[in-house]
Amino acid sequence: MDVGDIADGASGMQGAISGLAAAEVLKQQDRESAKRAIAARLIPAGGGNPFPVDLDYVLKEGESAEPITPDSPEALEIYRHSTSHLLAAAVLDLYPGTKLGIGPALIDDPKGGFFYDFQREDGRFTPEDLPKIEKRMRELIKRNLSYHRVEMRKQEAERKFSEMGEPLKCELIEDKGGETVSCYTIDGTPFIDFCLGPHIPATGKIKAFKLLTIAGAHWLGDESRPQMQRIYGTAFFSQEELDEWLKQKEEAERRDHRKLGVELDLFSFSDAIGPGLVLWHPNGAQIRKTIEQFLTDELYQRGYSFVNTPHVTQSELFRISGHLENYQEGLYPAMKDKENERLEYRMKPMNCPFHIQIYRSRQRSYRDLPQRYAEYGMVYRYERSGVTHGMMRARGFTQDDAHIFCTPDQLHAEIVSCLELVDFVLKAFGFEYKTELSVRHPHDHSKYIGSDEGWKIAETALAGALESRELPYQRMEDEAAFYGPKIDFKVVDAIKRLWQLSTIQVDFTLPQRFGLEYIGPDNKPHQPIMVHRAILGSFERFFGILIEHYAGAFPVWLAPVQAAVLPISDKYNQQAVAVEKELRDLGLRVTSDLRGEKIGAKIRDAQLKKIPFMLVLGEREAASGTIAVRDRLKGDLGASTVAEFGSRLHELVRSRAVTT
Repeated sequence: MDVGDIADGASGMQGAISGLAAAEVLKQQDRESAKRAIAARLIPAGGGNPFPVDLDYVLKEGESAEPITPDSPEALEIYRHSTSHLLAAAVLDLYPGTKLGIGPALIDDPKGGFFYDFQREDGRFTPEDLPKIEKRMRELIKRNLSYHRVEMRKQEAERKFSEMGEPLKCELIEDKGGETVSCYTIDGTPFIDFCLGPHIPATGKIKAFKLLTIAGAHWLGDESRPQMQRIYGTAFFSQEELDEWLKQKEEAERRDHRKLGVELDLFSFSDAIGPGLVLWHPNGAQIRKTIEQFLTDELYQRGYSFVNTPHVTQSELFRISGHLENYQEGLYPAMKDKENERLEYRMKPMNCPFHIQIYRSRQRSYRDLPQRYAEYGMVYRYERSGVTHGMMRARGFTQDDAHIFCTPDQLHAEIVSCLELVDFVLKAFGFEYKTELSVRHPHDHSKYIGSDEGWKIAETALAGALESRELPYQRMEDEAAFYGPKIDFKVVDAIKRLWQLSTIQVDFTLPQRFGLEYIGPDNKPHQPIMVHRAILGSFERFFGILIEHYAGAFPVWLAPVQAAVLPISDKYNQQAVAVEKELRDLGLRVTSDLRGEKIGAKIRDAQLKKIPFMLVLGEREAASGTIAVRDRLKGDLGASTVAEFGSRLHELVRSRAVTT
């Protein structure tokens, strides 16, 4: 067979699948994979990015398809989105007249795997309604009802939803619909939704789900819009996966930083101050100060210089940077200058334009580079009150920010140095991590600024640094910052959840926009490259993650109180104070419990406060000049001199041991 025969055969195969549904095409390829498929991945004619479609999608000339099975990357989102539609169908069946909002899938969200927003005319949902809705959903699953995609002209869709009394759907169609819009139905139910899809072929594909909670929600997150009720749920491909997730969720609730923050007197929020603005209590502030000092010492050793910048600035700074255009929703409203109303000011949402001004304050030579500016800078971003979540998502937070200005020849070494710093810091807290390279969309660059050449150099530099460190990474398209590509680090906590933390970003755009220069060896001006990097992300969010990672039981080097001296009775209080002073003189964080409580109550209180060590002092210890050491987890460790214990505690602090 020659090349022409092969080409003719391939052409004949394409012609054979044209006009067939994706499900039939998949059967021709591999019947076993086709049986497991919940949707298909369409490969467009002539190339281009594949995208998911329903199994009943009819292929056109030149198109081909691959199966999306439960182990495919996009499968869980399709599966959960389909389950949210099933939830809505069950609600409409049980509570006719209920108005529909939106019902997206959620991936890696602690609240659940999907939600749907509703407006009921005959009352409100209560937790007692959830089992009833679940039961109806299971009945619909048993009937194996088909999902169907229906396409219609925009005006026809608006008329149909208007006749059904669904004004919110009409609003969505008006805002997001093209000339033709797609809707989905579920056979045998009154459900129809404006939706892009795709969906699973039938309800019988749903194997394991659970409804979780009911919450209030405003339409499209706008407090001025109608109040709705949001039902959260989750879904997995097997009951075993669901059971494991529910077990993890229960453990996550036990570790909730908002609950432990109160119990351990770490931080609080005040209605008098406003949502999302953190008050650090002495215990929490002590931990934060320890983290700051650890990071500060490391940064000085790595050649960083610390700077400080204001909390407000003229809006013009963020117009030049592009944040006014690309980050408007995250900014607080402008404030007018009392003396000159033509000037307006903003609370700063990030530190980078300020560090640029420090760089611009004098002429730089290539011999001065790299310049590495670090700052623990407080920034302010407007988060809707319903979106704030303890320390994890606050309105005011402190970034452990740094910006590096370097020459092209220095870029690779600076990125590698940042990678090494991230690895060192995250491992000091006992974290493993995964790495992602976030880049532009391969074709649609409309939401990004800067030149194609700059983006290509930046992406190549980041990928090259990762490969030189032999760090495996996942490429994430259309996830870059609007001004440049980035490396994102996701830490794995004690209960296997992923948290986005560190980031390294390469930026050609802001140096160009602000006209940054350095004088090269040729005595001519050149544009420096800017590297944005944060290790912790923000102290607030990092602290919240740490609380949940350690379940509030911080390792010795971080614990606000490292040891508590517990005299058995009042007559040993004086010796207890002397022991406390001796250990404090060694630089250790020690307190004495001099209350007139029984020793059992003192030990129990120290346990509840998660103090790593308890030093019991009674008649025998007072006579021998020792202390009875008790480990919070291991129990009694026996007698020790104060000096011996102090030396041991010092070593645990010096080595930053995660466990005792």
